[in-house]
Amino acid sequence: MGAVATQSYANPRYGPDGLALLRDGLDAESVVARLTGAADERESRQLGVVDSQGRPASFTGSGCHEWAGGRTGPGYAAQGNILVSAATVDALAETFERTSGALAERLLDCLAAAQAAGGDRRGQQSASLLVVQRDGGYAGLSDTLVDLRVDDHERPVEELRRLHGIHEALFGKTPRDRWLTVDDELRAELRERLGRLGYERLEDWAGVENLEERVDGEDEIDPVVLDDLRRKS
Repeated sequence: MGAVATQSYANPRYGPDGLALLRDGLDAESVVARLTGAADERESRQLGVVDSQGRPASFTGSGCHEWAGGRTGPGYAAQGNILVSAATVDALAETFERTSGALAERLLDCLAAAQAAGGDRRGQQSASLLVVQRDGGYAGLSDTLVDLRVDDHERPVEELRRLHGIHEALFGKTPRDRWLTVDDELRAELRERLGRLGYERLEDWAGVENLEERVDGEDEIDPVVLDDLRRKS
C-alpha cells in the first residue's frame, strides 16, 4: 500500500497506523496530516510517507534537533535529523532521482551519497535496508525481498553493501537468457565436481549451499551456481 518512515523522537505506531490509512485509500499528504495532527510531541517527530501511486509527503517538527528537514519527489520521501547539513538529505534525493534499476541498489547508492555529503553530525554507527514486493521474497512465499541491518559498525553503509552482496549471491536472480545450456561436456563436469563433494544431484548440493533459488532443472545452469561449484570442488 505504500511506505512509512518515522524518525527523530519516533512514534512506532505511525508505521502500522499509517499503512492502515493508506489501505483505506488516503493519499500520503492526508496520512501525514492525520498522524501528526493530533499527536502528542508532534514537534519533536519526523514522518515520511509514500503512497501506492508514488505520491510523497514529509513532516519535520519544529523541535527536532538541527539540522533537521526533508525533501520529497516522485516515489520518495527523504528526511533526517541531527545531520551535518541539508546536503545529506539533498544527496539522498538527488541520487534517487538520477538512478534506475533495482531499488535495493539505488537505496544503497543513496545512503552512500548521503554519508559522503556529511551524514549524521555525531558520526557513523548503523544502517539498514528494507525492500518489500508482493510475493517477491524467498520462493515467492514472502513479500520481503531484502531485509538487512547493521547495528554497530565503523563503516555501516559499506558493511551493509557487503551484506547485500552476499544476499544477492544467494537469493538474486540472473536473467534467464544469461543462463548456460548444459551440454554433454558441461554435464560431465557437473557430475564429476558434484561427486567430489559427495552429491549426485545439483539441486541437493545447491540446497545445502543455500543456492536452491538459483537452480531450476538440469538442462540450464545459472552462472553464479556454476562458479560457486567450481570454486568449492
